[in-house]
Amino acid sequence: MTPPRPARKQIHLAAHFPGVNSTTVWADPRSGSQIDFSSFEHLARTAERGLFDFFFLAEGLRLREHAGRIHDLDVVGRPESITVLNALAAVTDRLGLAATVSATFNEPYELARRLASLDHLSGGRAAWNVVTSSDAFTGENFRRGGFLDRNDRYTRAAEFVATARELWDSWPEGGERRRFAHHGQHFAIEGEVTVERPPQGHPVVIQAGDSDEGREFAASAADVIFSRHSTPEAGRAFHADVKRRLGRYGRRPEELKIMPAVTYVLGETEAEAREKAALISRQQVSPQNALLALEQVWGRDLSSYDPDGPLPDVDPEPDSTLVQGRVRVADPLAVAARWRALSEAKGLSIRETVVEATARHSFVGTPASVAAALEEHVATDAADGFILVPHLTPGGLDDFVDLVVPLLQERGVFRTEYTGTTLRSHLGLPAPVWKGGTP
Repeated sequence: MTPPRPARKQIHLAAHFPGVNSTTVWADPRSGSQIDFSSFEHLARTAERGLFDFFFLAEGLRLREHAGRIHDLDVVGRPESITVLNALAAVTDRLGLAATVSATFNEPYELARRLASLDHLSGGRAAWNVVTSSDAFTGENFRRGGFLDRNDRYTRAAEFVATARELWDSWPEGGERRRFAHHGQHFAIEGEVTVERPPQGHPVVIQAGDSDEGREFAASAADVIFSRHSTPEAGRAFHADVKRRLGRYGRRPEELKIMPAVTYVLGETEAEAREKAALISRQQVSPQNALLALEQVWGRDLSSYDPDGPLPDVDPEPDSTLVQGRVRVADPLAVAARWRALSEAKGLSIRETVVEATARHSFVGTPASVAAALEEHVATDAADGFILVPHLTPGGLDDFVDLVVPLLQERGVFRTEYTGTTLRSHLGLPAPVWKGGTP
């Protein structure tokens, strides 16, 4: 008798609403509003039509600045994330709804209420992407300003998540609400929660930090990691490292899903896909954007340089404050050295160097080859799934859902229908154990 074929590892998919970075091709005539609700609705409905696990919204708490001016790639006027997701709960049925919310500039009681409310209104589809900040520039918008030392941001985040879970557990489903009391390093609160325990028990927790502290925090507290490691080698190393950490917290590997952010370009042939990818890259890195990217590394005003000319022969200023509100380049001198070597080896201009160094697409090819590559990544433990970041708003996900998803379904690695109603069920995550005592 032929032994049964082992089940193929299933792929998890999520959709990231584009914008607030150079991924978006703003100049494309198909690029729509980043603010109108119709754009959010279109992308969310497309993701649900494709049976995706969740829809993901980033959040910025302050408009970034470049040389004292608002950064051109920022979206000005975008609504607050949880507000948008509450509206999307009314026009979707199964799609998970994930909001990025800072654990540095919020408080556990208020955020726990808001996330529990979203979970109730959506029937158990809420998720929270936990982010941290030690950025005094962003903190100026808040009462305590830049009070938080960088070394404390993950200790506060860990206590924040634990406290939110205590609050969600303080009112069991079908039971009487209980008073809560939490007294820790960062929070000393007590009282009663005004919203019943969420349908999922706890909304899904997503985390995106890549430092050692961030990986440890994810292993201890997260359900999903929003990873930046999209190449097979880097993905497998990251996947193995984080999954290995779970045991020290009494968790199993399947209790944490690793989903890198990825981009894709499809063509009828491999050659056509490569040509489209090259065009998109050049659209993403306009002459102006090339100089902005260069200034982020160099920390200097380089507006007098020709984007089609050579790289600057001056060194970066590592302690520059030219760019505010963006993640600082960790080692600008090393990055500049790599870019110079690349430019000299290939005879590239400033713009061509930035395109070559930064504008890389994760998956480029025909629908069949992209589907095969996605399956290979997941089958070899380079990822558990992917958060797709399209380059167009709001229709950038349409071709993937129409052309790639059916092939993944034919391969037996992606669902053909939703089998559950909650985001936890889509992700295959266990229900959280109620820790408040006997209901």
